[in-house]
Amino acid sequence: MSFQLRNWSSSSDDNGRGNFRRRLLNIDSHLGDQEVEQLKFLCRDFIPHKKLERSRSALDIFDHLMTEELLSEKDLFLLAELLYIMQQSSLLKHLNYTKEQVEKLLPTQKKVSLFRNLLYELSENIDSESLKSMIFLVQELLPKVQMTSLSFLEHLEKQAQIDGDNLTVLENLCTDVAPNLMRKIEKYKREKEAEQKSKLRAREVAVSAPAPTCCVPGAEGAKGLQEERLLSGSDFQQLLILTEETVYKMDHKHRGYCVIINNYKFISLSERQGTNKDAECLKHVFQWLGFTVDMHADVTKSCLDTVLQKYKSHPGHADGDCFVFCVLTHGKFGAVYSSDETLIPIREIMSHFTAQQCPSLANKPKLFFIQACQGEEIQSSVFIEADAVNSEPTHTPLQDSIPDEADFLLGLATVPGYVSFRHKTKGSWYIQALCKYLKEWVPRHEDILSILTAVNDDVSRQGGTKKQMPQPVFTLRKKVRFPVPQKELLLESFHCS
Repeated sequence: MSFQLRNWSSSSDDNGRGNFRRRLLNIDSHLGDQEVEQLKFLCRDFIPHKKLERSRSALDIFDHLMTEELLSEKDLFLLAELLYIMQQSSLLKHLNYTKEQVEKLLPTQKKVSLFRNLLYELSENIDSESLKSMIFLVQELLPKVQMTSLSFLEHLEKQAQIDGDNLTVLENLCTDVAPNLMRKIEKYKREKEAEQKSKLRAREVAVSAPAPTCCVPGAEGAKGLQEERLLSGSDFQQLLILTEETVYKMDHKHRGYCVIINNYKFISLSERQGTNKDAECLKHVFQWLGFTVDMHADVTKSCLDTVLQKYKSHPGHADGDCFVFCVLTHGKFGAVYSSDETLIPIREIMSHFTAQQCPSLANKPKLFFIQACQGEEIQSSVFIEADAVNSEPTHTPLQDSIPDEADFLLGLATVPGYVSFRHKTKGSWYIQALCKYLKEWVPRHEDILSILTAVNDDVSRQGGTKKQMPQPVFTLRKKVRFPVPQKELLLESFHCS
């Protein structure tokens, strides 16, 4: 790779930067392979995982941190924090820090999460015999490779078996094998609770504070300077952290992939006139939102399997923010039809993208939108067609259609047991409303659940004696809020609602 640290000039203008890079080079010379692996683990929340996997030295990691604007000549604290955690205090002198200075600054400037600290600390205290026993207990979850305690915990995290809010697997392992480590987990829980309360207080202060008093006093002179500021710099920092933790990150290299399955023709079922309008609108809206869109028409069961396998193991997910999968077809409750009229459970489709099946999408939102009937009953209250096929009178809970893990959303065109309507030329009520509100509400910084609520209201008002009510079901842990695109989307030019 082309490495920034090695391309420094000796000119007088670059003396400062050259000195900065020489200091990093000195630190690198004191870090062996084991320390590099520790550094990679501690940076998992800061650097894309694919880049970390390719990193072979501390210099590579420093380069990535600079690219992410987390390390610079003027901001060395993250690296100082990392070295402090790794108990490399003797190297802090290269950053003009002492151990005591770092400890003093950590409460307000720390960037490494409590969860990451916990895993690192546990790894340092799991001996070889305990590690062997732990691996044996969860052997089916792990690849058959040689592991250190650090890589063991990393694999559990990659498989979404543990995260900052779910330590059950880890607690069970420690209870069975190394009960003395439970004290560290209990300490983590107490610190996490205290941290959350602190952030909540900061939010309450921010909500109650009038905006002008949050600014540095200006022309009011001594009187203004005597007034107590309602929000300190650390309060704002905590508030920003709180916001980040309640919204899924949308800061990767790519927004992600949007797959659209558009079935128009079938063997014996009716043709779905108007569906191409829906597909085109979805394509343009999600391209506008930054997604790479992949459209497939009249998809058979075998073709769908191929598409699912492709995106289950797609390398591009690692650098993406989220994943979208849209299905436009006929259906029954909890299932959709392929073009060769195989009935496929929705859960079967979604199960390809669990954290275990698709690790690169772990902890990222996975959004599924289904335009298909979920029964044959009509909600009472245009010649309209229904995407329905005869269905059974009894139904299992809709929640059973989605996998039993976090970060999924399933948006259905209708509630269980009922038909959904599609205009023969204008497209379906649901998809047209979805595209309309994505276009109008994303620029207003609304999250996806607020948008789907507006879609519900819009669709429920359509029709005369025939009514339709969409239904979302989800296991999202945070809000999904798409960044506002720079360009305006003119759906009218695509003949969408």
